[in-house]
Amino acid sequence: SKAEMGHTCRGTINLATANITVEDSCNFIISNGGAQTYHLKASSEVERQRWVTALELAKAKAVKMLEESDDSGDESVSQTDKTELQNTLRILSSKVEDLSTCNDLIAKHGTALQRSLSELEALRLPPESTDKIKQVNERATLFRITSNAMINVSPHPEDSTVGRAPTAMLSTVSPQACRDFMLLAQTHGKKWQKSLQQERDQRIRLEETLEQLAKQHNHLERAFRGATVLPASTSGTGGSSKDLCCPAKGDLSDEDDDNNEFFDAPEIFPMPDIMGHKRTGSNISGTSSDISLDEQYKHQVEDTKKEKRTRIPYKPNYSLNLWSIMKNCIGKELSKIPMPVNFNEPLSMLQRLTEDLEYHELLDRAARCESSLEQLCYVAAFTVSSYSTTVFRTSKPFNPLLGETFELDRLEENGYRSLCEQVSHHPPAAAHHADSKNGWTLRQEIKITSKFRGKYLSIMPLGTIHCIFHSSGHHYTWKKVTTTVHNIIVGKLWIDQSGEIEIVNHKTGDKCILKFVPYSYFSRDVARKVTGEVMDPSGKVHFVLLGTWDEKMDCYKVQMGTGENGAEARPRAHESEDSRVLLWKRNPLPKYAENMYYFSELALTLNAPENGTAPTDSRRRPDQRLMENGRWDEANAEKQRLEEKQRLSRKRREAEAARATEDGKAGLSGRDVSPRCPHPGPHPAVPPPPGTPYDPYKPLWFERKKDPVTQELAHVYKGGYWESKEKQDWSLCPDIF
Repeated sequence: SKAEMGHTCRGTINLATANITVEDSCNFIISNGGAQTYHLKASSEVERQRWVTALELAKAKAVKMLEESDDSGDESVSQTDKTELQNTLRILSSKVEDLSTCNDLIAKHGTALQRSLSELEALRLPPESTDKIKQVNERATLFRITSNAMINVSPHPEDSTVGRAPTAMLSTVSPQACRDFMLLAQTHGKKWQKSLQQERDQRIRLEETLEQLAKQHNHLERAFRGATVLPASTSGTGGSSKDLCCPAKGDLSDEDDDNNEFFDAPEIFPMPDIMGHKRTGSNISGTSSDISLDEQYKHQVEDTKKEKRTRIPYKPNYSLNLWSIMKNCIGKELSKIPMPVNFNEPLSMLQRLTEDLEYHELLDRAARCESSLEQLCYVAAFTVSSYSTTVFRTSKPFNPLLGETFELDRLEENGYRSLCEQVSHHPPAAAHHADSKNGWTLRQEIKITSKFRGKYLSIMPLGTIHCIFHSSGHHYTWKKVTTTVHNIIVGKLWIDQSGEIEIVNHKTGDKCILKFVPYSYFSRDVARKVTGEVMDPSGKVHFVLLGTWDEKMDCYKVQMGTGENGAEARPRAHESEDSRVLLWKRNPLPKYAENMYYFSELALTLNAPENGTAPTDSRRRPDQRLMENGRWDEANAEKQRLEEKQRLSRKRREAEAARATEDGKAGLSGRDVSPRCPHPGPHPAVPPPPGTPYDPYKPLWFERKKDPVTQELAHVYKGGYWESKEKQDWSLCPDIF
């Protein structure tokens, strides 16, 4: 039907680009070049020919319509604003009126000139003078006619006989010139306006439809939960109404529907009055405290330093429509989308990066392995374990400010300490370095690129992760896989990991290939499945890895057999059960984690205030602290202030760099003269040669070097942080908060 021609649905082939071929007496084929092919069978050869003829005629008509639509120039100019278009047409009209006025003046003065020349011609002058005057008169007439033709105004009735023939000729063949251009611009302007209005109407209809779908989806989910969960809860807990408000594991709160009824999460334990306010009802008091953030920070340190905290203030149920913000950001990079803190979790990207160390004991065990292949199995399990915290974590971490740092000192408890620094803002990049007294070093520089595609959000971490074991000298490298957040528009948000990871031991040549299987509705495989093979430099498989990235990883030793080439490539499950070794299993989430952003035990401790940290540490970030304590309106205002401060600092650096480059004295002062320079440390005393780009920002604790193993440029820890912490000398740290 004609109603289906406006959109592409399953079972549609565009006739304008279709290929119609006859197969035999009753069969014929329609295809669109390979993606879709239909084999059709008629009852007889006559019936087949009728169909083929009708389709060929319809195809010819479709091709003709396509060409006409292309020639009409009725393209949609989605970026052109209606007001701007009208202003342009108004300016064009005024310019044509100006030209018309100029033409009237030219005609007036031209007529006067011709009269004067006619009077001269009437005088008794020598023959040669008369010829000259006639020639000048002719040229004056042609000039006036040309100007008339340009404006498309009828020639003046007082043309002399000399100019009449040219006038007739120019009137016949002259182009419509400026006025014609004006008409053309108006015609196309109306087409553009019409196309633009159609696009706007279509977008509004789409938004309304999506909003209705989202509401229907939420109502269905609530009805489903009411029919299945509520009876079980009431019968099992003595009818406590508060217990009904605590959703099951993995059940995210509905925040899309404005009509949803929200409840407080059950406060089984008393919450600390961290920011000088208490929760009231289902909302959070937004009143400011008389105590400054710094003083409040100091009050918290005394308690949290003694023992690691096991809870944070519950996430308030604020209703906010994600689609209302994301609909204008399709195709953009996530780091460039201005997002309120309502979609954040109270951790920065640096802290999320540090969460990779939650299962650090896997590297401790790997360091004790004598076999490099067994060691590689534990490194692979560690790689998979870093994704276990993401399964329910659909909130976005805070984008770190340039120069922001985060330290995690667990040297006494767990034998390692870690440091992260935001080394670049555009593109956003963070450098991470962790050392363990148990014999390993982990370092990485991760650049996050992301694209919002409407229905889902793709997050692609770029950069190489290095793990070096001190005693054996084994140096492993790998890269992260793509993370995808689904159901941005309708439904519950859920996260999937997909892609391959190749872990290489650069000393021995051993290799492990991990495959993260993307979720498929039609697949019978276990969700979030990960498979892997550990092989030696010759490609012979010694271990097979199997598990899921959110639960556990098992290892199976490949047994020698009588298969092809004397060995079996992959063992069967029942044959290899005896050789199964549990490499890693996810720690259970804390109680009521669903009310605390699904944080793990480690994540709950990361933003706890600590004494002696650098002034650039993420724990001291005020908008993140306000957001953690439920003061979201204040956090949004503080976030805008910090971002504006960062923009001003960047402009000052760029201006200072431009001046230094012009003067050729960028390094003579020994220190950056900008009082707000994020890195006021020593600069080279020798000015850069002419034409050399001057880098206005340098990280404080990391330096960019070429990696000898991967040959990539990466930021590597240069030392000095822990020494500065011991001395409590933070004089080089910038003022970013």
